Amino acid sequence: MSEALAPAPPRMLRLIPSRFPPIGLFDTVATAADLAAVMELAGWTNDRLVAERIARLPRSEWVYGRPNASVVMAAFLHVAPAGMRFNGAELGAWYAGADLATCAAEVGHHLRREAVSRALPGLARTYRTYAARLEGAFVDIRNDRAGRPELYAPDSYVASQAFGEAVRASGRAGILYGSVRLKGGVNAAAYRPSLVLDVVQAEHYRIEVEAMGRRIAVAKLG
Repeated sequence: MSEALAPAPPRMLRLIPSRFPPIGLFDTVATAADLAAVMELAGWTNDRLVAERIARLPRSEWVYGRPNASVVMAAFLHVAPAGMRFNGAELGAWYAGADLATCAAEVGHHLRREAVSRALPGLARTYRTYAARLEGAFVDIRNDRAGRPELYAPDSYVASQAFGEAVRASGRAGILYGSVRLKGGVNAAAYRPSLVLDVVQAEHYRIEVEAMGRRIAVAKLG
């Protein structure tokens, strides 16, 4: 794959709904064999989709025995039924933004869509932030929006998912791309859990949107 490559920005942020509490299943085990046994005892392998997804990850990419390993692995094992912009439903990715404004714009877009689908006037949700360092060479399409508009289609992931899965298959760390929801924003989709490093939980935020408006209200909690 002959694409422009670049490192990710040094500190990338990810917002996760606070209603999904961190579960430390992966954080304390010492070996891959221990992890497989703990997953079975915890009932994770009763979930056919989760079992199939972890089987698609080489064991060298399983993250365990370090803080917030479970948060990283959850991004790959718990996937939206239709996938996301640069991944299909078979395996997830670690999506992150270079700053809070970009993350809030992405989250706010999906909140607004949910509000519309549920016929609600608006919707608010609390999120916790994770900061991480993303290692490796990322395929850089930040300057390709005009030349590859199909990858930036606002309402279709067909082309971008195919592109993303090809990047994953090539072994690259992931994709750097311009935010579709915030002009000038930078996002990353990381495909290798082993290269999502130094993950720390940061601030909590309440994000609120109106179904028929474009305003996104962000309030820091605590």
